[in-house]
Amino acid sequence: MLLIIGTIRVPPDRLADTRPAMERMISASRAEPGCLEYSYAQDVLDPGLIHVSEIWSDRAALDAHFKSAHIAEWRASWSELGIGDRKLTLYEAGEGTAT
Repeated sequence: MLLIIGTIRVPPDRLADTRPAMERMISASRAEPGCLEYSYAQDVLDPGLIHVSEIWSDRAALDAHFKSAHIAEWRASWSELGIGDRKLTLYEAGEGTAT
């Protein structure tokens, strides 16, 4: 299992403008084979900071995700929407245990 955890930054005054692009990205990603979780969450204390959380079944699923049309569309929108300061880290994990 692969986890991607991190943040991206959106200008706070552009959050409403970025929401449709984020919704398209999230919906398309969640529909991909091997996507176990795909979430963006706005930080309560830091406007414009978006927390990213992804869980993929394996490397093949993640590689296919990176080659998808919706990833290309998402990345192409960053400049126009002011999305930046992208800090994402990939982790390999075993099966999770409920706590």
